[in-house]
Amino acid sequence: MLDLRTPIGVYFLLNCVILVIVGIKEPTESNIGGYMINLNLLWGIVMGVFGAFMLSLVMMDKNKPHITATKPDTEASTNE
Repeated sequence: MLDLRTPIGVYFLLNCVILVIVGIKEPTESNIGGYMINLNLLWGIVMGVFGAFMLSLVMMDKNKPHITATKPDTEASTNE
């Protein structure tokens, strides 16, 4: 079963790449609070950090052993 964090992480990393490229090629800066900020570059970095965080959660979860439910032994229950 596919972990939902994987496609979310990939989606945000792809958006990161697109926004960072657009932010570098066309630096349209917005005047926010007196500071000139490149919003595409800023949000590209934010999305990249979030996407990397989601994928790191997936990788950390794959290293943990999962507890699986086992079927009860039918012979032991019939002997009682």
